Amino acid sequence: MKMETSIILAGSIMFTTGLVLFYPIELGQTDPVLRFIKNIGTFIGLGGIGVTLAGILLYLINKNEPSLKETFDA
Repeated sequence: MKMETSIILAGSIMFTTGLVLFYPIELGQTDPVLRFIKNIGTFIGLGGIGVTLAGILLYLINKNEPSLKETFDA
């Protein structure tokens, strides 16, 4: 497996983990532990989005493009 696909996979896992931590907890919770878990879910989800985008950019940059052949025929 190429490095780009493993980075994209790790970012996707981070994003889904962030969703799992963020959405089950209701918005108006006053318990500090639950608010902390919700904040961690936000951070992990946003980090996962960034890691996924980095993997996509690495994939696009490292694509094998055919090299240009210069001909000097007149």
